[in-house]
Amino acid sequence: MTANLRFRLLVLLLVPLVLLALMGGWFGYTSADEASTQHDQRLMRLLPALADSVLAPSIAEGTPPLVSLTPAIEDFLRGQGDEVGYAIGDLQGHVVAGDTWIKFDVPTTSLAEFHSQEHDGVTYRVAVLKAETYGAGELVVMLADSSDVRQQWVRQLLTHVLLPNLLLIAGAAVAIYWSVSRAFKPLHKLTQAVERRSPRDLSPIDEQTTPAEVRPLVRSLNRLFALVNAQAEGQRRFVADAAHQLRTPLAALQAQVEAWALSAESAQRAARRKGESEAPVMLTLAQIEQLRDATRRTSQLARQLLALSRADARNAEVQPLQQVDLKELCESMLETFIDRASAKGLDFGLETESVSVWGHSWLLRELVSNLVENAVKYTPEGGSVTLRCGRRAKPLGSDDAVLLASALSGWAFVEVDDDGPGVPVEERSQITQRFYRAQGAVGEGTGLGLAIADEIAQLHQGVLSFDEGSSHRGLLVRLELPIELSADGNNDGRANSGH
Repeated sequence: MTANLRFRLLVLLLVPLVLLALMGGWFGYTSADEASTQHDQRLMRLLPALADSVLAPSIAEGTPPLVSLTPAIEDFLRGQGDEVGYAIGDLQGHVVAGDTWIKFDVPTTSLAEFHSQEHDGVTYRVAVLKAETYGAGELVVMLADSSDVRQQWVRQLLTHVLLPNLLLIAGAAVAIYWSVSRAFKPLHKLTQAVERRSPRDLSPIDEQTTPAEVRPLVRSLNRLFALVNAQAEGQRRFVADAAHQLRTPLAALQAQVEAWALSAESAQRAARRKGESEAPVMLTLAQIEQLRDATRRTSQLARQLLALSRADARNAEVQPLQQVDLKELCESMLETFIDRASAKGLDFGLETESVSVWGHSWLLRELVSNLVENAVKYTPEGGSVTLRCGRRAKPLGSDDAVLLASALSGWAFVEVDDDGPGVPVEERSQITQRFYRAQGAVGEGTGLGLAIADEIAQLHQGVLSFDEGSSHRGLLVRLELPIELSADGNNDGRANSGH
């Protein structure tokens, strides 16, 4: 009952109507019963007059007695016509005069008895009395009347009582259902407005557009939204402030360590030229290298925390969107990571198709940068990394709702394909969790790169998926984003760069 408010209101309104209909039928039957009691009393008063109509017994056996109906009986029979009848029977249960179709049982007392009888499809109310006649002794006199109000009420129960009430209840149910549906329309609009909201949209609901009955609920929701928003803003400010506070000293520390490392390397080379022992220098240089790696990892962690905070922030949604050329973005990634890839002997290739999407360029750059950085970091020496971008009619893997949302504009994709160690299938659904690292992963990492990429993809209503590399090993990371065609429609030119 509490799960469906519309059904609850329908039941609460229809139950009184049904009870009123039953009460109306009961009152109707009570009125008919009172009228029938008066009718029975009338028949009972006429029975002695019918007994007085018997003047003499039958002359011969098998012949009816001599009957002369009194004026009261004649008026009764004449006024009712075919709806009434009379009979006179003996004590053996046989009708000796009148209508032979009347059936009776000989009364055991001198009191009038009543029963109902069917004849030619008509129900008669029959009054029976054992009475003493003037000339024929004790006989049984009977009067039958089909105008009994109770019987008429029973015959008209379906057409005059049940059917009108059922039609009334059915009509009331339709009217109530329609009225309740119309009354609930503001609630449906409120529900749809809340369902269409982004998870990051914690703005208050306008109370003036909601019914007065649900405004307390809306106020409670707005208070909850305000508390959650304040908590989320506090967390975002903490992450952003912590990242900002870490960046400056870490950058200075990294610069000093880099200078220290260069100075130690220069000292080592000078010692070698002079033929001096280089063991102390090598020990110091190893320590410096460890310190430099630690500062680099810490700097990367601070940068990724700041990027994660920006991807989570709601102010990214209120900033104006711009068209981002994915081809130019991928080409800039090639320029950024070509030196690092060459140092490992990687074959870094680019396959691009001119395509643009609407979004935040700095976030999309962070996303693709994380994907390429992971591929370059975890692909072994001598391996290959391929960066692709282009368009397709529909995403390779998503639900119908996502597909329908951009069926008119198509999809853009960015793929980073490597032949490194890859990620087991059972772990691919977990690698976008924050601080999660796949089992067996080599090298140092924070476990935030793919989490940041997934946050940015969701912010742009995109899909981030993982598959086996095209060389049947390694990992293929695929980003799919909804796009809009450019005004000039010139998005079909392809630019391919070999490995």
